[in-house]
Amino acid sequence: MNFNLSEQQQQIVDAVQRVCAPFDADYWLRRDREGGFPDDFHQAMAQAGWLGIAMPEAYGGAGLGITEAALMMHTISATGAGLSGASAVHMNIFGLHPAVVFGSDAQKQRWLPPLIAGRDKACFGVTEPNTGLNTLRLKTRAVRQGDHYLVTGQKVWISTAQVANKILLLARTTPVEEARGSEGLSLFYTDLDRSTVEVREIEKMGRKAVDSNQVFIDGLRIPVEDRIGEEGKGFSYILHGLNPERILIAAEAIGLGRAALARGAQYAKERVVFDRPIGQNQGIQHPLAKSWMELEAAHLMVHKAASLYDAHQPCGAEANAAKYLGAEACFHACENAILTHGGMGYAKEYHVERYMREAWIPRLAPVSPQLILCFIAEKVLGLPKSY
Repeated sequence: MNFNLSEQQQQIVDAVQRVCAPFDADYWLRRDREGGFPDDFHQAMAQAGWLGIAMPEAYGGAGLGITEAALMMHTISATGAGLSGASAVHMNIFGLHPAVVFGSDAQKQRWLPPLIAGRDKACFGVTEPNTGLNTLRLKTRAVRQGDHYLVTGQKVWISTAQVANKILLLARTTPVEEARGSEGLSLFYTDLDRSTVEVREIEKMGRKAVDSNQVFIDGLRIPVEDRIGEEGKGFSYILHGLNPERILIAAEAIGLGRAALARGAQYAKERVVFDRPIGQNQGIQHPLAKSWMELEAAHLMVHKAASLYDAHQPCGAEANAAKYLGAEACFHACENAILTHGGMGYAKEYHVERYMREAWIPRLAPVSPQLILCFIAEKVLGLPKSY
């Protein structure tokens, strides 16, 4: 068992760091203050060829695995870009995986190259206001009318919908009372037609650079050729993107935690009180050391989950565990970085308060820590289902 990066993987890390270098801490601080999607960063990643890291080479991608994608997302976040930088490209990496697996050759040829090149931006339309994580109860309705579907409904917490021109949309094609099991939902990848879709931005605690939104759909017309796979099978298709998403968000969280830890440790070396650096005090040392261990342990689980996924082996427990452990380790590292800075940790110019606000994202999304614990209890330990 080799825990070292391969030569290719190290080259990926080094190359991504070079792309991120011009987008320094002050750049992301400005984005946090002013908002506005980081188009220049997104385009830099596209021009360097990274947006298609896990997509097939036949359509312009690199054809690499989720292991390499996780390394990339970790690297972006760890440079100090945090969740603001990672979220700007996050959808590219996992979002269209159902299309890669279940889309036709014609669909992939039509959809993937523009996304990889950065000409298209996509958002992920699943979550709804009144169903939360109970995806099988989604209410957004897509009614077939000849060669197209007519869609009406609402979605919430849809990232990048302010700037996206495409949407991966899960909608109900069979009324819930008539659906059997997990069937009745269909998956579409289509144009985000703003004449029939209203997007309202949600003001939120952090990550102002990447918008989150409520989406109101009233008569969106979707051609049948924009449906992925069979009608009614959308829920099973979307599952193919969930484990990669958990792995990637875990990697991003660990990167953010490491960025915070690095700032905390540096400040502890430089800050002198009572004629000695505060980092000489065990009360400062120990929390930072504990965070290093927590981040390292979570990082190992990310790579175990990613390795299993790339080997086409079951990885649901590991992917969920990676997300849980990564989010918790990140949160503690950001907290410790602020405490190390003392009052200055509350000041925006030191960046760690921004990291703390972003650290809430992987804790809360895309699945709650409590639901992950329920999943592990049921699927791994064999305990009765609790919900």
